[in-house]
Amino acid sequence: MISFKKFNIAIFLIFFSTFLSSCGGKLPGADARKYPANPEERVKKNLEEGRGFTLKNAINKSGGGVFEFASSNELWRASLDVIDFMPLNAVNYSGGIIITDWYNTESNTNESIKISIRFLTNEIRADALDIKVFNRRCDSTTLNCVMEESAGSLAIELKKEILKKASLYKTEEDKKNKE
Repeated sequence: MISFKKFNIAIFLIFFSTFLSSCGGKLPGADARKYPANPEERVKKNLEEGRGFTLKNAINKSGGGVFEFASSNELWRASLDVIDFMPLNAVNYSGGIIITDWYNTESNTNESIKISIRFLTNEIRADALDIKVFNRRCDSTTLNCVMEESAGSLAIELKKEILKKASLYKTEEDKKNKE
C-alpha cells in the first residue's frame, strides 16, 4: 500500500505537470519579439505602459495616485474662508461637499439659512461650484417651519466671492512656486 506522503507527492506532480503543459510550455512574457533586448528600453516601455514605478514618481507630489491635503485646493480654501462665520454640519473633501448648519442672526430668530456647496471640478471656473441656499421660516407661536430653496441672489454672490478669493490664492501660489 502507498503511503499518504507518497500519494500527496504524486498528486502534486500530476497537477504541476498538467499546469505546465496547459501553458503550452511558454512562460508569460517570454516572447523576445515583444520586448526589447536592451534593459533601458525595456524599462522605458514598461513605464510607458504603466507596468512599473520609479522612485522619482513615488516622491513627486503631483500626478495621479498622490493624495494632497485639502489646504492645497484653492476653491476649497476659498469656500471655507467665505462661509467661516457659519457653523458647519458636514464637510467632506473627498466627496467634494460642504454643508453648513442652520444659521440665523440675533435680530431675526424665526428665519435661518443653510448653504450647500458641491465641488464639480478643482479648476477655478464659473461652473466649478454648485451652491444652494435654503431658507427656513418658523412660526414662533405654532413652531411650524417652512423650508425652501432660496431663489435670491445669495448663491450667485457667494459663488462670485469664492471664485474671486480662489483666484487670488492661485495667483499667490503660482508666484510662490516661481520663486
